[in-house]
Amino acid sequence: MELLAALNRHKVTSITRLRLDAALYDPAPPRLPGTNGRPRTKGARLPDLSEVLRSTHTCWQLVTVPGWYGEGEREVEICTATAVWRRGGMPVVPIRWVLIRDPRQRFTPQALLCTDLHRAPEQILGWFVQRWQLEVTFQETRAHLGVETQRQWSDLAIARTTPCLLALFSLVTLLAARLKPAEREAAASSASYRKPRPTFSDTLAAVRHHIWREQGLLTSQRNRHVTKPRPALQRALAYAICHAA
Repeated sequence: MELLAALNRHKVTSITRLRLDAALYDPAPPRLPGTNGRPRTKGARLPDLSEVLRSTHTCWQLVTVPGWYGEGEREVEICTATAVWRRGGMPVVPIRWVLIRDPRQRFTPQALLCTDLHRAPEQILGWFVQRWQLEVTFQETRAHLGVETQRQWSDLAIARTTPCLLALFSLVTLLAARLKPAEREAAASSASYRKPRPTFSDTLAAVRHHIWREQGLLTSQRNRHVTKPRPALQRALAYAICHAA
């Protein structure tokens, strides 16, 4: 709650999960002139979201969420309202809560909060689902691309390294998509290690092979007596170097 309050002061919108038993209240009523004592920070206590979930008077809205965790479009039911979230000794955080349930009952009901009270619930839910793409991206870059936790001395260097690595991986993938299918699908293997599909190291080698064969093995124009290697030798040299780099 301290983090949400700090981000809210800096006009940063936050979206995260919310407990179903969170203590929610109405906003504090306007302070009347001449009132003594500290100003109120909250109004009347509101029902827990678990009670809202069980109530037969709750109005549910059916919405379609695109990109639902890699499954495409997904229909869910939501209800929403604004409230004040408060705990003893913590800052008061005005929120918009969104309660979500699955008509197919494939996942348990859950609640989200957004510190921007004017955001539409469909947008809040869509933004929350998008975080899955980021989490999967970081998990797969660790598992398949060998990206590890950065250990530079400077905070700025740490903040730069991972985005630069991800951008470099993206550039290699885009360049590989422009190669011929035979070059793009080539996979280096040995007698003890057979690969049915090319890995990223093969893709990187294919991009290097194409670039170095076209540019790196050109004969220098200063010495006209130097002959270029035969095409077969060029391909062999480029293949050996691009996998050893």
